[in-house]
Amino acid sequence: MMNQAILDFDPQAEACDRSGFELGWDHARHGLVPAPGLLLDGTPVGQGWRAAKAVFGRRTLTPTRLVRRWLALRTDAWRRGVALDPGRVTWRHLSEIETGHCPVTRRAFGGADAPVVARLGSDPAYAPGALAMLCPQAEAAREGLDAAALLRRAAQAQAGLAEAPGGLTPAEAWRLAVLASLATPLPFVESVRVPLRVLPPPGLRPVNAAQRLQALVTLQFASGGWSERIRRLAALLPPEGGDALRHDFHLLAGALAARVIEARAGRDPRAVRQALEDAWADRRVNQRWQALAFGLGETGVLRLLERAVEAATARQPRRVTPGTAQPVGTPVAPARALRVVVPPRRPAAPGAARA
Repeated sequence: MMNQAILDFDPQAEACDRSGFELGWDHARHGLVPAPGLLLDGTPVGQGWRAAKAVFGRRTLTPTRLVRRWLALRTDAWRRGVALDPGRVTWRHLSEIETGHCPVTRRAFGGADAPVVARLGSDPAYAPGALAMLCPQAEAAREGLDAAALLRRAAQAQAGLAEAPGGLTPAEAWRLAVLASLATPLPFVESVRVPLRVLPPPGLRPVNAAQRLQALVTLQFASGGWSERIRRLAALLPPEGGDALRHDFHLLAGALAARVIEARAGRDPRAVRQALEDAWADRRVNQRWQALAFGLGETGVLRLLERAVEAATARQPRRVTPGTAQPVGTPVAPARALRVVVPPRRPAAPGAARA
């Protein structure tokens, strides 16, 4: 009988080779050349680039700024061995998470504060819904720590027991920690006790129901007409909660409204947003929130979120094109606070060109 050799395939290495081939392919598809070290004979990137050059020649696509950023992100991920599915994290997704200021330091992006794409969740891969644009200082301050460790360090910095990480202020340390918590599954009780010191930036989808409700309630105050939106949201509270639950809800709304009014943010959207974030540094706001959330319980929070989504959909039945301006006050809450994580699409075939 013929002896058969056992072939030990490494799926991780095979996936790395495939992603490298696709990376080289997409560079050539857009008329770009990868870094010289990646074009050596036998490298997956070089193989993909040469294969695409043979197919497309000079019939290439114009590389936009976002496409260049997308390819640079993929190159960095490939070099570090971090998984990134270009069929899910597309250049269009990068456009969805773009913002003009770092959500941690609040400084405008540019120069030394050029934005970097940060992975905020516990998933080691780049995943839609768990990415945000941060300045280099904020990204470096994470120091590889998870949400729980960052929250502890923020609390210690606020109490004067330790220095804030990476040269951040205590308030910035809180915003960094809360960002990580938004993308990290937490037990219900723990998630309720996290103050919402930063609102979800574009494209970040909170994974914890309690924090989604926090964001939903808070964002009602982001523009004029909030009293009517609060009234509609209060009408969705479960009737079995009785007057006590409604009372807790209005106490929270009143505490948030008072802080926004005190901040005198006017009509500047950024100033209002920052005032809402800073309101969560107030102990009274957190006490009101915890009374409401624990009164609802985990099941009640989920049901209230479901009813809010249903109400928003009923009030805005028309199809909305992503990126278009929305009429203020039409939905119960801004869509960003209501976004849910959708199942990933099937990965594209190796070597397929993408626009």
